[in-house]
Amino acid sequence: MPSRREFLQQSAAVAALAAAPQAFDQTVLAQTPGGDWYSRPMRWFQLAFVEDDPGNYDPKFWLDYFRRIHADAVCLSAGGCVAFYPTKVPLHYKSKFMGSSDPFGEMVEGCRKLGMNVIARTDPHAVHQDVYEAHPEWIAVDADGKKRRHWADPDLWVTCALGPYNFGFMTDVTIEIVKQYKVDGVFSNRWSGSGMCYCGSCKYMFHEYSGKDLPRSNNPLDPARRQYLLWKEGRLFDLWRLWDTEIRKVNPNAAFLANSGGGAMSELDMKTIGDLAPTLFADRQARHGLMPPWANGKNGKEYASTMGNKAIGGIISVGVEEAYRWKDSVQTGPEIRLWMADGVAHNLRPWITKFNARPIDKRWLPVVEEFYNWHYRNEKYLRNEESLAKIAMVFSQQTAHFYGGERAQAKVEDHSLGFYQALIEARIPFDMVHDQLLDEDHLARFETLILPNVAALSDRQCRQLTTFVERGGSLIATYETSLYDEFGVQRKDFGLAPLFGASYQGKIDTQLHNSYLNIEKPHPLTRGLENATRIINGVNWVHVKATSPLTANPLTLVPSYPDLPMEEVYMRTPHTDIPGVYARQEGKGRVVYFPFDLDRTFWEVLAADHGTLLRNAVEWAHRTPHPLSVTGKGILDVSLWKQKSSITAHLVNLNNPMMMKGPVRELLPSPPQRVRIAVPKGKTVKSVQLLVAGRKPIYKEVGGSIEIDVPPFELHEAVAVDLL
Repeated sequence: MPSRREFLQQSAAVAALAAAPQAFDQTVLAQTPGGDWYSRPMRWFQLAFVEDDPGNYDPKFWLDYFRRIHADAVCLSAGGCVAFYPTKVPLHYKSKFMGSSDPFGEMVEGCRKLGMNVIARTDPHAVHQDVYEAHPEWIAVDADGKKRRHWADPDLWVTCALGPYNFGFMTDVTIEIVKQYKVDGVFSNRWSGSGMCYCGSCKYMFHEYSGKDLPRSNNPLDPARRQYLLWKEGRLFDLWRLWDTEIRKVNPNAAFLANSGGGAMSELDMKTIGDLAPTLFADRQARHGLMPPWANGKNGKEYASTMGNKAIGGIISVGVEEAYRWKDSVQTGPEIRLWMADGVAHNLRPWITKFNARPIDKRWLPVVEEFYNWHYRNEKYLRNEESLAKIAMVFSQQTAHFYGGERAQAKVEDHSLGFYQALIEARIPFDMVHDQLLDEDHLARFETLILPNVAALSDRQCRQLTTFVERGGSLIATYETSLYDEFGVQRKDFGLAPLFGASYQGKIDTQLHNSYLNIEKPHPLTRGLENATRIINGVNWVHVKATSPLTANPLTLVPSYPDLPMEEVYMRTPHTDIPGVYARQEGKGRVVYFPFDLDRTFWEVLAADHGTLLRNAVEWAHRTPHPLSVTGKGILDVSLWKQKSSITAHLVNLNNPMMMKGPVRELLPSPPQRVRIAVPKGKTVKSVQLLVAGRKPIYKEVGGSIEIDVPPFELHEAVAVDLL
């Protein structure tokens, strides 16, 4: 069976079967465009028109605001579902409020006069009745064979993203916009589809690709479902390359800028996106549900894992982002500031989005203006060249797609979130690494890798991780890591069994109740738990057997026993010798393997003992001092970045009762913190600044590092160290 990577590299010749009006050269791949404008903008703004904005909004208001906040790039709504310019493409619906005006062109001209880069936003996911009547084959079809009306506006129809509508009609729209306005790029929203489509085009193309009918199951082990995931991904990358190629024919310094990408739950391969995209934007607009504020920093780390040093914008909505879609809402000022600050701390360039060009609730305007002006004043220390973290967490899209399937959130993402939370609480600076970039070049700067239930790994990836440890790197893994191949097919044993020093015994207990872990002899992994005697276990447990002698057994299993009736709640087996962790020296490196869902359970329960275990595992495995150390009370998100002639440490204050459920009502100052920053070898310190407080603190040099006492701060402090 070919690997997933080989599937993605297959010829996209199937695209010709789309019955699209236009053909294109599938061998043309997107390259980094000429010019370097993509790295220039630091502060973005998106003005998303609604249909009745033309003639009813004040363009001068926005242009003046862009000037005041030092926005240097803008994304403006142009066409697709609704055109905001005088289009000549047949069936391209124009706003009925436009008359003879050109609102898109008017804003483009005004922004150009301000020296801003301008990209055009398109949205191809819905069409009006006239398109449905003229081209019913462009409309998406559900599993029952019915054409899909739009779920939010039943007057509209949902389009098929994979067939002639996008490959033909929207290609014409894209070319027209670039020709007419010479924009720097086209940013397309909802371009990749709105769920699975069973239209004639999709049925035919998929059968030609795979010899199979479209799957009716979401089980990733279903061969048809597996083929579908690969086919759809390849088809969307064909569309990306088509639009990018046509844009470059008109303007070689422009590109297709897809609204796509992200972490393990993202549908398109981030490795391929990193190769294609000259810049990218993390469309994670605000918190919703039980989402911590550090989630925006996580976005930045995930995108950077494959984008490298390319600029990444962090899209931020001023509105509330809950399932009820209050698009004209406004968040609290502290919540907007917190989301922006955590993104900036992890190298996201802020991109503010405003839906509707007539602001109803204006409370957000001074909040963004204040933050953007601070950002502008300190731009020198925010143009990052490299993260200085030495620890990385691996995230795996193939694990989410082929192992997690419909339950990927619980089986994959919740493990990552739990380990992420533990690292935040431990104030350990770290990055993210994509599972397709585990080669020596991409891992060279890291000393420790964390694999939170990265269950699906190919033989090649297992060899890469083994090589990493052989070179002296350390590795921490949990639960079913490497028990499955890259397509989610279970192995007889862990692919990383030799590193774990443990072998799979063919059984997994799930939904454990009332199980514990005994604390045995003192060990660095149980530091801080010496007086606990025992702690709670996880919820899911993999039965394994040691394959090499254990030098220590600091945790042992206490099997489940009844939790009702209360008279029966006593241990049947008070003690076993079954290890709860395999911690071992492996060549030059160290390996820690937890055979249970420690990280996922921590995310669900947030038991402090589990956080302690995760922190201790990292500290024991890592061995060397962190480049940034922050000591003091409270919870902070920290990072350390290198610029051209400086390094900057970010401290984001998360001390708030609303940290795990927004929006934040007010900002509660952080207690004082002591910050230690390692000075790069061969460099000397010229000066130190607190960028938010706006003053130069007293610092002292201690053994190749500097120490600074940071006084209480409200939300965010950035310690900038100028170097010689």
